[in-house]
Amino acid sequence: MRLTASADLSRWIPVTDPLGFRGRRHRKAALRMLLGQANQALGRGEKQGSRVGAWMMSQAAPMMMRRFDGRVLAWTWKAEPDLVVALATVQELTPQVRIARATRPIEYDDTESFATPLGVGEKLVIATPSDPASSPFASYSWDTGTHLVTLNAICSDRERFGALIPALDDLARSIRIADDLAGGETPDVLRIDPA
Repeated sequence: MRLTASADLSRWIPVTDPLGFRGRRHRKAALRMLLGQANQALGRGEKQGSRVGAWMMSQAAPMMMRRFDGRVLAWTWKAEPDLVVALATVQELTPQVRIARATRPIEYDDTESFATPLGVGEKLVIATPSDPASSPFASYSWDTGTHLVTLNAICSDRERFGALIPALDDLARSIRIADDLAGGETPDVLRIDPA
């Protein structure tokens, strides 16, 4: 199962294109922001090697994305690539995944229903995490019965995170499952958009 999305290109830059220069600067900035957030969460502060680590990861990212074959999509904010990073994934709903979701911290019980063409899913926004070292984030998830589709976004600025939620909602609504059914392969199947 693969994902596709029609993100607003005036707001988002896709950084999962397999090869080429498109999104390269944004990919490096996003990785640098994520490495900085990880260092801060571990209490290390901004490490000197973050720039080198981000560069090395950005060089490997196109090949990794090609191996993921549409199971992972990523975007950064176009105007400021180190402000927010959004990552959509699809994974098989194994018993282990279901157990992991059921044993999440209590903060994850504050989800709200979120309807999209994928169906009614869950939306969780943590704008002010209890841990000062943690960053604000939003999480969207849909249980298709066989797979779990998620969109997770992390922001580097607590003050501006609330203003990004409508854009994240629009991005979440644009995510679709891309199946491999070729046109004309099964003429007796009629596909109707659930919206």
